[in-house]
Amino acid sequence: MPEPAAPASADTVIEDERWETAGLEDLADRAAAATLNWLGMAPAEIVVMGCDDARIAGLNADFRGKPRATNVLSWPAVEHLPHAPGARPQLPDTDELGDIAIAFETCTAEAEAQGKPFADHVTHLLVHAILHLAGYDHENDADAETMEAAERSILSGLAIPDPYVEKVK
Repeated sequence: MPEPAAPASADTVIEDERWETAGLEDLADRAAAATLNWLGMAPAEIVVMGCDDARIAGLNADFRGKPRATNVLSWPAVEHLPHAPGARPQLPDTDELGDIAIAFETCTAEAEAQGKPFADHVTHLLVHAILHLAGYDHENDADAETMEAAERSILSGLAIPDPYVEKVK
């Protein structure tokens, strides 16, 4: 009888100690397990770095030519095959999905501005980034709808409200 697969988890690197207090390691493990399970993928290596706005601004400048802070960045381990607009992408055949960086100040400001619990917002961003690692994108409206539907489904399974529904203040 084959060994059962190890539960999905993320390797978490903490560059900003505020992420330690915020429980990034647990949030990343939860997001990885839920997303990989939803995708039907075996456990795969995902590295999540919790950093600050200055660090992510440097990464955004280096890799995307945008020298400003952003909430989350992802770097897939493999190049993804093109897919028809709105279609689910072909999942990578690898046990290494890629790397993610997430910025504390931007995530905090966004969660506060949107009236969402910080942990829910961070989990959403991690699910979003893991979907990017798996080949999902939002380059056109059809792909954005497919990706957002995936996010909603995964987050619903985690009892996190739809992040695309605006709260009335």
